Amino acid sequence: MRTRRTVMAVAATVSLIAAGTSAAGAAPASTGPTTEYTVLLEEPGNRDFAIDAVEAAGGEVVRSNDAVGLLTVKAPATGFAEKVSASSAIVGAARSKPIGHAPAAKKAEKTKRDNVEKENKGEKPNKAPAQQGSTAGMDPLDGDLWGLNLVRSNIARAKQAGDKRVYVGILDTGVDGSHPDIAPNFNNELSRNFTVDIPNDSDGGEFDGPCEFRGCVDPANWDDGGHGTHVAGTIGAAANGFGISGVAPGVSLVNIRGGQDAGSFFLTPVVDALTYGADIGLDVINMSFYVDPWYMNCANDPTASAEEQLEQRTIIATVQRALNYAHRKGVTLIGAGGNNHEDLGKPRQDTVSPNYPPGHNRPRPVDNATCLNLPTEGNHVISVSSLGPSTNKADYSNYGVEQTALSAPGGYFRDYFGTPWYRTNENMILSTYPRNVALAEGAIDEAGNITDIGLGAGVKKAVQGDKVGYYQYLQGTSMAAPHAAGVAALVVSEYGKKDKKNPGLTLDPDKVEKVLYKTAIQRACPNPRTVSYVNVGRTPEFDATCEGDAKFNGFYGHGIVDAYGAVTRGKQFL
Repeated sequence: MRTRRTVMAVAATVSLIAAGTSAAGAAPASTGPTTEYTVLLEEPGNRDFAIDAVEAAGGEVVRSNDAVGLLTVKAPATGFAEKVSASSAIVGAARSKPIGHAPAAKKAEKTKRDNVEKENKGEKPNKAPAQQGSTAGMDPLDGDLWGLNLVRSNIARAKQAGDKRVYVGILDTGVDGSHPDIAPNFNNELSRNFTVDIPNDSDGGEFDGPCEFRGCVDPANWDDGGHGTHVAGTIGAAANGFGISGVAPGVSLVNIRGGQDAGSFFLTPVVDALTYGADIGLDVINMSFYVDPWYMNCANDPTASAEEQLEQRTIIATVQRALNYAHRKGVTLIGAGGNNHEDLGKPRQDTVSPNYPPGHNRPRPVDNATCLNLPTEGNHVISVSSLGPSTNKADYSNYGVEQTALSAPGGYFRDYFGTPWYRTNENMILSTYPRNVALAEGAIDEAGNITDIGLGAGVKKAVQGDKVGYYQYLQGTSMAAPHAAGVAALVVSEYGKKDKKNPGLTLDPDKVEKVLYKTAIQRACPNPRTVSYVNVGRTPEFDATCEGDAKFNGFYGHGIVDAYGAVTRGKQFL
């Protein structure tokens, strides 16, 4: 059994600190221009008392999420958060702004974020050895999907390829529902977009860029970032004789978008997406992002202003409440372990926060007892580390016995050092690529032909009559998590039951988790246990030490997620 630090311990500290804050004297008066806040109630049922507190602090409630007790409030920009948080009916308040990000494939040069997903940005890499042909029953490009084979989806589908009555939510930057490999499994009726595009950040720099649609709200089948579509393809691209297939090619995909085009996430859209997904009966939700503007949300940040401190505490409490709600409603929650190449139980100094608006980050000490990387360190979240095709831990991947539950293929461009496969696109994860994003990134031209930039990045094109699909290579724990989410969907497909309250099948998420852990392919720590990545061009900061044994360790968790084992041996663990 792994030892995992829980949010409950952090929450106790939050409560003590919050009590100290409210007793520290009168809060400042609320002044300045009007802005928007998210306000978390102490108890969802205390709505009337909370509204009184909001109004007394100079605010106005404009909407609410009653499932978790979250209010969206217009209030003066200065003093409101501290004043309203002094009320016993309020946990805390945070100014509404992007507070989460999946390192976006699009517009990385504008947001100035490290984009591990596209380490090879168009240069010509080494040429990989020729791949074997497609396996019978697989799609034409599946020979490039080493991750599909590593989790043994290629043989699992002979028994269970996924049931349409199993619904997987993609909480990400959106999903291109028109992509030929996504469309057969995409549920447009249930899909929702909870975001509004932000053309410019609060400092005036370009953020999402110009709105593509009137009203600045993208349709629920649209993705301007590319990240969410890539994730969706890995989980459930259809086995339709075209392009690629996913780990669970028969399940239904639902876009519950909570991320901006630039890859950032508002608190309210993320929480709304989680609670909506729970309410409509989603079986699995994939969360390949982390919560900003703080890489680590700390209950006791010595560098933070009073408002920043309240913001971090509010994020911790709100995200966990939403995760609890989804878990109670039967959702299996899968999270990306993170790309900061650190042991989450022994985190280094945080130098990237706050990261919105860009350029405001500062060095911060991190207290592991009261700081959380969310949602992957949240209760009920299955945290996934990333492996390369050699099954070695990817250089960028977070790890550690405190949080790593499972490992899965996420790509490792620098894998196979000393061989012809070193620094090849094929070491990463190939999946679905929206045409509009490929065009914006210069990977294809207006006629749809792959450009030199696209060829260098390994972009592929599939054509069948009028159908045209594009595919790109990415890497990251964002790519590892959907492999695990796909296997979780297969578990529900194989062992789930009909539920009168839900439109499809359902299986208790704790049971899904147990099957995933018990059927994972165990992998011991490497020998020696400390792995250096200096030979592949990384600094000694990337060196990682694996703790634990073959049954459970910090690199692989309970093991490499296994689709075939899950659908053939899982019943004995239920």
